[in-house]
Amino acid sequence: MNTPTTFEALEDWLAYCERLHPTTIELGLERVRRVARRMQIGFDCPVITVAGTNGKGSTCAMLEAILLQAGYRTGVYTSPHLVRFEERLRLSGEPVDATNLIAAFARVEGARVENGREVSLTYFEFSTLAILEVMAHSNLDVVILEVGLGGRLDAVNIIDPDCAIITSIDLDHTELLGQDRERIGFEKAGIMRTERPVVVSDPMPPQSVLDRALEVGADLWRLGVDFHFSGDKQQWAWSTAPKRGIRRYSGLAYPALRGANQLLNASGVLAALAALRARLPVTAQAVRNGLALVELPGRFQIVAGQPVLVLDVAHNPHAVATLAANLDAMGFFANTHAVMGAMADKDLERMFATLSPLVEHWYFTDLPLARAASAAALQARWRAQNTRKGVSDHTFGNPQEALLAALASADPADRIVVFGSFHTVGGVLQHGLPRLHAKHLNS
Repeated sequence: MNTPTTFEALEDWLAYCERLHPTTIELGLERVRRVARRMQIGFDCPVITVAGTNGKGSTCAMLEAILLQAGYRTGVYTSPHLVRFEERLRLSGEPVDATNLIAAFARVEGARVENGREVSLTYFEFSTLAILEVMAHSNLDVVILEVGLGGRLDAVNIIDPDCAIITSIDLDHTELLGQDRERIGFEKAGIMRTERPVVVSDPMPPQSVLDRALEVGADLWRLGVDFHFSGDKQQWAWSTAPKRGIRRYSGLAYPALRGANQLLNASGVLAALAALRARLPVTAQAVRNGLALVELPGRFQIVAGQPVLVLDVAHNPHAVATLAANLDAMGFFANTHAVMGAMADKDLERMFATLSPLVEHWYFTDLPLARAASAAALQARWRAQNTRKGVSDHTFGNPQEALLAALASADPADRIVVFGSFHTVGGVLQHGLPRLHAKHLNS
């Protein structure tokens, strides 16, 4: 009979989880649900689950910020993390203490091998159960869960949400989720539940999402149909359609998270709060304060300095297109230096085609993952499609080295963009938020 393994350090638990399962990703709920039943994981408070290709993290952060301003005790699970695993779970706005996670990992392991009936779990499944266990014992008023991959078969989906949010849907993880938006939309729509609200903030959702809502009898809240937003350069407004009752916010300041796409995310957040208002009432002031104060590292995060530093976890063509639009809206910079590390399975050619017109100097970096493309491979694929003259490219062993090289080459009036993966942005944040001062300022 197998006995539960135990460790005293979080790093040891994480390393153990990486070795447990033969594959890194295995979609399906049967195994993780079996262990969750043994642990009797559940919630008495409202649960909001967020799926989508891009915008999930921003949506979770805005929900959290508003609900905190309204006085609620929040629990937010997002993935992956940038620097420390503890970032994946925030309790009342603060990263969870590692001690709580260590105890929860031990409880998951005990349930996993209970009475010799061992269940094999992936790293994500094991850690998700540990985080849900901590949340279930934290006396929360509301739980916010970000789907890791897809929706229908993601480990998060063992929890029935009281409200689901589906953000933008585009091509990503096509080898697992399908080769087109319709198939991917079907996977995302798996978080819907009968007679419970589902907010769709994608302005042009796949038909599969709408069909699934009808099939399961979900209460569909659709952008442009059930709720609307408008704005000018100074402020924006949001309202519901008459059939949803009169809910209106006018004269709103733009969310503190930068980028025009954040209005789509914010609109979905306000729709979810409207749908749950009987259980989670919030004041207009909480909405205004929450949107003004929300923070989320690595989402078009602009760090003041000379040169300016832009951090963005954009890691698929849709997100890179948004990044390009946001960079273009920043105004004139003499040169743009791009630090890039990415996974090998991404549509790199589309990502390069979108951003190349804005970049004069490339700094490709290795990342410490088997799935990652090497810096040399990124360089080769960029060179194969590049048609611009006079653009430089270099390779580096890690994001920190790449950033330092970019800084050494940049003038104070330039900008440096770090993108391509959570691991790329996380790599430059290992020692805190960089404040750049070009060498030319010290001469």
